[in-house]
Order: sequence, then C-alpha cells, then structure tokens
Amino acid sequence: MVLQSRRSEERTETIHMEYGIQMFSVRDVAEKDLREALRKVAELGYHYVEFAGFFDHPAEEVKGWLDEFGLVCSGTHTGVDRLVPEKIDATIAYHKAIGCDNLIVPAAPWKPADVMEANIALLNEAQKKLAENGIALGYHNHSKEFFVNPCGKVMENELLERTNVELEVDTFWAFNAGLDPVEFLEAHKDRIRVIHLKDGIPTAPENRSYEHVHDGVKGKALGEGKAPVVRVRDWAIRNGVRIVVESEGLDPTGPEEVARCIRYLRSLEV
Repeated sequence: MVLQSRRSEERTETIHMEYGIQMFSVRDVAEKDLREALRKVAELGYHYVEFAGFFDHPAEEVKGWLDEFGLVCSGTHTGVDRLVPEKIDATIAYHKAIGCDNLIVPAAPWKPADVMEANIALLNEAQKKLAENGIALGYHNHSKEFFVNPCGKVMENELLERTNVELEVDTFWAFNAGLDPVEFLEAHKDRIRVIHLKDGIPTAPENRSYEHVHDGVKGKALGEGKAPVVRVRDWAIRNGVRIVVESEGLDPTGPEEVARCIRYLRSLEV
C-alpha cells in the first residue's frame, strides 16, 4: 500500500501511495460505459477501485476489466436490499467472482424506529454470513449519522455500540457535521480499514442539525475546499489505512475532477 524511501542525510522522506477511487466520482462515464470509466481511472494512476454499482454487467466481465487495467477492487457500495436472506448468497458470489473482500453499505433508512431496528438486525446477520465467506462488512457515513435522528438516536453511536460492522469514515461528511475527522478516526481506528478522503465547502455552522446539515454543501476536488485533507491523509498513512478518494462535483467532468485530486495528492509527496 505504501512504498517509502528515505535519505537520512537530507532528512527527507518519499512516500508513494497507492490510492483508491470511489467510482461514484466518475459516474458520468461509468453509467454509460463502465469499462471506459475503469480505463480512465487506471490511466490517471489510481490502483484500487470501490464500485458504486455494476450496471447489470456480469461479475466475470467486471473481473476481466479489472485485470485488463491492473486494478484491484478494494470494496463496493452495496445497499441493504442486497443483504436480505433471499439475495445475500448472490451478493457474496458476485464479490468473490470479482475478488472483493469488502462490502460497504453506503447509507440506509434509519427511521421510523421499526425500520431502524430491522436494519440493525439485518446488518448483524449479514455481517456474520459475510465474515464466514471472507468478506468484511462496513458502513459509510454521511453527516446525519452524527446527529440525533427522529427516533432519538445518533446512528453512528448505534452502529458502534450495537453492531460489529467496520466504519468507512467519510471524512468530509464528518467534518461537515462539525467533528474533527482526525480525532474521530483516532478514537475508532480499531474499526477502520478504509476511509473516504474528500473535500468540499461545508454547511454553515447554524445548519448543523439533523434536518439541515446537508444544506448548502458543495463538493470540491481535493485541495480546493475547506476540509483538513492533509491531516487526514497523514493519519491514514501513519496507521496503514487505505485511502479511497471520493470527489462528487463532476467539475467539469468526473475524470477531470479526479485527475486534479490525484495530482494534488502526488504534490504532497516529498
């Protein structure tokens, strides 16, 4: 994951990271031509891909494209609807076929209370079965999970206390909720194998509530927003946590925005 060379006499350190990309970042291409989207991110220098849908392509075809472009699937964003008993076996088979050992739920309904309880139970059951098949289960946060919801619960706390799922911490959404993402990462690093490194313009402080925390948010390429991207990156490197870039603005296109992201990250390498 990290290749390092040190020159002690100059007290410099060269760090070359193998970064991942969340394919939602290039959805403008992926939705029309998934193979071309994979080709583009590989060409830009991303090594890992985290899928946000397969657009009805069979697993064998997707695996062939990964191999063709020298990419590794580091995870998928897969909805809870694919974890129900009648579908989880097919979900497991697909992940095994593409060589993926990490399934992340990108979001889930947490209200009303009966839906919240049902989804917590579903995550717990699915986590056991996935683990039996060598696949980890994680959950990706937005900002709302850090606030009291209409059921009177803070869902990030519920997930930590009532499940064994890993946390795929979206560090921008944590920042947008008013947290110091590095402090949150450090506090829960035993539950974290991968993070989303993301930048953007956060909501105004007065909007930090369950109802309004996403109001006025604008995604930006890495280094172009207000999030503590460098501190988060440095924490991940120190702790051996995989970095997956997510940049949602399509500015002016997905590939062009994620190209700026990886150029920025390479500029941080000394």
